[in-house]
Amino acid sequence: LLQEHLFNLKIAAKELQHNSKKCDKEEKAEKAKAKKAIQKGNTEVARIHAENAIRQKHQSINLLRMSARVDAVASRVQTAVTMNQVTKSMSAVFKSMDATLKSMNLEKVSRDPNKKA
Repeated sequence: LLQEHLFNLKIAAKELQHNSKKCDKEEKAEKAKAKKAIQKGNTEVARIHAENAIRQKHQSINLLRMSARVDAVASRVQTAVTMNQVTKSMSAVFKSMDATLKSMNLEKVSRDPNKKA
């Protein structure tokens, strides 16, 4: 279940980054349109394209910020998944150690091998 959420978070972060890059491209296109409009002397159209470029830039930054946050959450979930696996492994080790200790004669094990009986 956690691994499924982790996968979805990673995909969401990538999608947000992709959308951010799209906004960057659209911003550049709007800047080019604004430049053309200025060259033609059409300041009103240039202003509209400039506003669009600014909006796209802000959108790109917001998407990148959101992507970073989602990535941070994914990192925490990854840590939780890893800790869960380590806990299961340690549990298995302790169970096998417990079984081993019960089957051994503790007096023989704890006796100093250099001493003679």
